[in-house]
Amino acid sequence: MVTVTSSKQTPLYDLHLQLGAKMTTFAGYQMPVQYKNGIIREHLHCRSRTGFFDISHMGQCRVSGEHAAEALEKLTPGGIVDLKLGGQKYTVLTNAGGGVIDDIIVTRIETGLSLIVNAGCKDKDFAYLRSQLPLDCQFEELNDLALFALQGPGAAAVMVKFAAEAGGLRFMQACAAEIAGTACLISRSGYSGEDGFEISLPQAEAERIARLLLAEDGVEPIGLGARDTLRLEAGLCLYGHELNETITPIEAGLQWIFKKGHSDFPGAEKIMAQRQDGAKRVRVGLLVDGRIPVREGCEIVHQDQQVGTVTSGSFSPSLNRPVAMALLDRRFAGLGTKLAAMVRNSPISVTVSPLPFVPHRYLRK
Repeated sequence: MVTVTSSKQTPLYDLHLQLGAKMTTFAGYQMPVQYKNGIIREHLHCRSRTGFFDISHMGQCRVSGEHAAEALEKLTPGGIVDLKLGGQKYTVLTNAGGGVIDDIIVTRIETGLSLIVNAGCKDKDFAYLRSQLPLDCQFEELNDLALFALQGPGAAAVMVKFAAEAGGLRFMQACAAEIAGTACLISRSGYSGEDGFEISLPQAEAERIARLLLAEDGVEPIGLGARDTLRLEAGLCLYGHELNETITPIEAGLQWIFKKGHSDFPGAEKIMAQRQDGAKRVRVGLLVDGRIPVREGCEIVHQDQQVGTVTSGSFSPSLNRPVAMALLDRRFAGLGTKLAAMVRNSPISVTVSPLPFVPHRYLRK
């Protein structure tokens, strides 16, 4: 007998179908790749107006207890204990070899610490946290919550219409608020490079609130296709591509997440040595000559010698040209270095470029 395992659905599955979404299975969930206008138009709409994203497939959990922050500090490069109420931090869970178990967002809330983890990692993340946190910490999966993102230059005007408190937030700050009578946790964050918000709310209210937001002028639904091209233009890591269990945070270019003087976390010996001496390979941006996209897995070569591998690559709607990120031998990682990407055994000229490809527009002050 063959066992058929069906993929999960977010609370907005029926709404996605009504909106004309093309669906695919991603991280075990049925998710929208794109809607009727297509990936490029969705991408440009988010850069110019407001995009609505269903990211309810992401994992949400809470860690509480008197020493919760200290316990989580020991599993990451640090900074968790310094978070004030409403403060957020992007960080990583590291393994003993210095690799990354997952990249996560941690928020200090009144009841402890709220964590958002990647959809494809949440089962292993939750198991890992349960095994590593001390007995005086309480760990709770928040499986009854949905998660939305509202991103783009028009996001703030939409958000404050429903929750005025959100207007006072700055990048990586969060607050408890209500949207149309529903209690939410709203943060000024996101993974598009634009100013925007993420909204955690009960699944039972998800479709009602989503419809309210989508009814606002200038708000359009955005699928996973444009979500990926937006984060690529913003030079942001994607787990399973620029990050995995064998890539260290230093190799991924995440030196900025480290708390000064903190070295009590898994894999610290290898990671701190790389931080001091430099890693042998580093994440870089690549501008691609011509119109042929350079995809994940393509070899990067210099005079017939492989010097790196593409981790993410696609067409950039904002720049109207292909771009990519790669893990590259640092000897060839200088800005402006000319290299070649092998696409179907043919070399495509690429140039090492600064990241991000498109400037971030976060509201920091």
